[in-house]
Amino acid sequence: MRIIFAKTGGSLLTAGLLTAGLLLPTPVAASIELGPLTLGGAMRVNYTIGDYEPEIGSPSRAEGDGGNFTLDTFRLNLDYAQDQWVGKVEYRFYDGYHFLHTGWLGYNFPDDAQLQVGVNRVPFGPGPYGVSQSWMFDQHYYVGLADDMDLGVKYTRPFDNWTLDVAYYYADEGAYAGSNTKAARYSYDVVDTSGDGYEERNQFNIRGIYHLTTAAGVALDLGASAQYGQLKSNGPQSDGDHYAGSLHVVTKWQNWTLATQLTYYKYDVDEDQPLGTDTLVKMGAHDYTTEVAAEAWIPAVSLSYYLETPGLDWLDYLLPYIEYSSLMKTESGFNDSEMLVIGAAWARGNWYSYTDLAYSNGNDFVGNTSGWERFGANPDDKWEYRFNINFGYYF
Repeated sequence: MRIIFAKTGGSLLTAGLLTAGLLLPTPVAASIELGPLTLGGAMRVNYTIGDYEPEIGSPSRAEGDGGNFTLDTFRLNLDYAQDQWVGKVEYRFYDGYHFLHTGWLGYNFPDDAQLQVGVNRVPFGPGPYGVSQSWMFDQHYYVGLADDMDLGVKYTRPFDNWTLDVAYYYADEGAYAGSNTKAARYSYDVVDTSGDGYEERNQFNIRGIYHLTTAAGVALDLGASAQYGQLKSNGPQSDGDHYAGSLHVVTKWQNWTLATQLTYYKYDVDEDQPLGTDTLVKMGAHDYTTEVAAEAWIPAVSLSYYLETPGLDWLDYLLPYIEYSSLMKTESGFNDSEMLVIGAAWARGNWYSYTDLAYSNGNDFVGNTSGWERFGANPDDKWEYRFNINFGYYF
């Protein structure tokens, strides 16, 4: 589902770096440097088995068929750094679709502030990927509130013990090539597949994170995020809007990291929209569209442990984790959508892999014997499982 690495300057690191209290491991990458440009990339493959219906004539993820291997991602990265100017472009290829993931030009100010203009990550939640360390993310991602890329301007400034982000996004990151041209994108956005639905416009974000360390050596990142944006109508229904607020805390003690988040969101849409209700909104990502509850609370928690392995030649470090999140929908007739992930990330040189065991009663990517649209009404909230191994090589 995701790749969480970033190259820092010209160094080659395996220990990882700390952003908003969450560990973001960095593999040894044999990138190519051409003056101010650095070219790199990655390739990842998946093995999946779980509660899936058998697929006739193609590799099946069904338990009785032994699961299957598929291409997850091939990506190319181009980083730019010269004097105070920086930039990043990332393009990704998946099985049957591809898109621009990142594309921005930025400026580093003398006071350590940074300005980014282009397709960049929306500042919402405790870190780039919410609370999650897993390949599966938590439920925030599937409603557009974690690792969300949009087109706009973002300003980040640290001062004293604070880090402040303010941003304006004119629109989402856009859709590219795939079988569903509106949903051929990385992050979840409101999409207009019928031509008379809604699309995102004029979004504003603000996030503040306060960093402190207690006398006992516990590092805390206490944060709050807020988001407001318009929903432009392309049909007879009235324009809408959407908003979200979140409180989040990342606690780090020795090698332990506990990340917690509580979010409320609402997509305020007209019942005359193509879905015929104001309780659902059409969203899309990864060449796939789904109906999502228009209003919900999302609690999320992740506990992880960073374990160095100096006695193992084949492993640099291990990051086991356990995570829980839920879409607690305000509509009385909707079932909640919960997900529990138990797994670990494994790092060795240029390799970084995930092993995830996910259980969910409401995630379209965990099993498929209970139908689809599980982020919305979720009428059949049966618990299903998915065991996933994701192998990644970075260059």
